[in-house]
Amino acid sequence: MKRILSLITVTLLVASVATAQPQKRRPTTQSATEKAAKAAATDRASLMFPTTMSMPEDVVWKRDIYRQLDLTKDKNAPMYYPVEPVGRQVNLFTYLFRLILTGRVTAYTYKLDGNESFEDKDKLAVKDMLERYGIYYEEKDGKLTVADSDVPSAEATRYYIKESIYMDQRTGTFSTKVTALCPILMRGADEFTTDATPYPLFWVKYDDVASWFAKLPMMASNLNNVTNMTADDFFTMNRYEGKIYKTNNMQGKVLANYCPTDSAMVAEQTRIEKEISNFEKNVWGSGFMPDTTKKDSVDAEMDVKKEKTTRGPLFGRSKSKDTISKNSSANTNRATAKEEKNDAPASASPRVSARRQRR
Repeated sequence: MKRILSLITVTLLVASVATAQPQKRRPTTQSATEKAAKAAATDRASLMFPTTMSMPEDVVWKRDIYRQLDLTKDKNAPMYYPVEPVGRQVNLFTYLFRLILTGRVTAYTYKLDGNESFEDKDKLAVKDMLERYGIYYEEKDGKLTVADSDVPSAEATRYYIKESIYMDQRTGTFSTKVTALCPILMRGADEFTTDATPYPLFWVKYDDVASWFAKLPMMASNLNNVTNMTADDFFTMNRYEGKIYKTNNMQGKVLANYCPTDSAMVAEQTRIEKEISNFEKNVWGSGFMPDTTKKDSVDAEMDVKKEKTTRGPLFGRSKSKDTISKNSSANTNRATAKEEKNDAPASASPRVSARRQRR
């Protein structure tokens, strides 16, 4: 009996505990509408802050352009000055060179064909680069150090950049994003020759350096010396200026391969720029859509009056030149008489008018 009573007591206790616990909540799942609204909010946030935008992988249209930037131009000068570090201010090459030397950013070998490759087998050996281009360095405990005076920032007067112009079908907008960067040393110019030889150093992925460039202040104007812009802002807002030297094509040709003269090169660069601009303008058919806007009643009435003035009466023949000249002279005479009447002295007898009184 005691055993039976104990079993009953335990059963009752378990039942009471089970009833005291709250019911298990159903797992909450996001509906398709909520997910779409969240995605739309994300797109709106990306448009509000364009510096954080990234190129989607499923774009419907993209054109890769390679440009050469000359840092001696005014628009590209923020990347070059100061040539040597002044306090905490350094130029872009010195900053990028330090990031690669310390291993914070990975550099990739510049190939002879000029195409970039960001695979592991193409990673750049920094020590080999320093020795190849005669950059003095010191090595201690496997760590490479280069003095500020030995950094060839004064010779890095050009850059190659790769930019992708793409259409985002989610937002229906066109954007231009820098995807790769390559500094170039210009060497060989002396007192006997002014032609310098370009030496491209390495490629870097822009996504790898974007977070670091956001910490590098730049002076963006000669009139305002406040460093109110970063290197990431400079590239994200496309403040640079450069000539096209290559586009991605199925034959892998650069413009110099099929442009024999300088004038042909300029014409081809202009054609590519216009081709991209025309595609952006006409992608929605805006360049071919007729004006189907209906005019309101006021515009229609003004058109009728204008037609009557220029073409004469709506029905019948238009007035001859003699009739028009007679009418214009008569109108002129009436206006002159009216002006003389208004200019009459005040002592003249006033005009008397009689009005018949109503009975």
